[in-house]
Amino acid sequence: MISKLNVKVPAEGGIELGAWLFLPNGDGPHPAITMAHGFAGVKEQGLERFAQAFAAAGFVVLVHDHRNFGASGGALRGDVDPWVQIRDWRRAISYLETRPEVDRERIGLWGTSYAGGHALVLGATDRRLRCVVSQVPTISGYEQGLRRVSPDASPALEHAFNEDERAQLRGEPPRRQAVVSADPSVAAAYRSQDAVNFYLQPVPTGVWENNFTIRSTRGARMYEPGNWITRVSPTPLLLVVARDDRLTVTDLALAAYERALEPKRLALIPGGHFDPYLGQFPLAEAAATEWFREHLLNPNASRP
Repeated sequence: MISKLNVKVPAEGGIELGAWLFLPNGDGPHPAITMAHGFAGVKEQGLERFAQAFAAAGFVVLVHDHRNFGASGGALRGDVDPWVQIRDWRRAISYLETRPEVDRERIGLWGTSYAGGHALVLGATDRRLRCVVSQVPTISGYEQGLRRVSPDASPALEHAFNEDERAQLRGEPPRRQAVVSADPSVAAAYRSQDAVNFYLQPVPTGVWENNFTIRSTRGARMYEPGNWITRVSPTPLLLVVARDDRLTVTDLALAAYERALEPKRLALIPGGHFDPYLGQFPLAEAAATEWFREHLLNPNASRP
């Protein structure tokens, strides 16, 4: 029977990352997978099914919340800094190395959406990882912003960024907006119905709030993880791409895959950005599990 533990991962600044640790059947040490969610998401929003499937395949699985979200510490709730999240994720890798149930020479990483971009950066810069899965990843915050924000709306967005900066100089806390809203009068990062449905799915009370800092959006528009994709090699990279992704944008992911060096694999699945968690979960999970089996369970797999 798979065990699920609540654990804490020490991170910079004295905070702790709240995490689930899934332990598979059988004696260890086992290969391990470290996982995290995308922009303003928490682990309760669709990640447990993946973690349970990976654990059933024989892997120890660590799923952490980013700082400022969910069960993790952080005083400025809802604040997203990609580079801080990446530093914290390195601590999660180090934490797995300390667990007696884990074979520290066989650790893989799975990231989705915004954290799919983090997976590219970590795959390129942390050679402890034996393989990487990047699902519906952010490739270019700038290009995504051009697709998702109309030219008519850009001046108002830039004005909001600038007013937030001026307010912080006056000692005010960072300004906030909704993560999702279908109401055009409410400032929000995402407005599509599939995004609203995904982020507003039922989760335990107090786990997630529908707001985050405006400066997180500016940070996202400056984030270019696709620039790292050529450097992931020789670590094996699986890119899971949705054919009709309008959030992290299908063509950007496919173009990034072409730039990636071997060893690599593309899993192109039907649907939009949120379908890998939902209707297309069996395809997304099977592709990732096969990749992890190939590169973490095979004792003859070469080190990157």
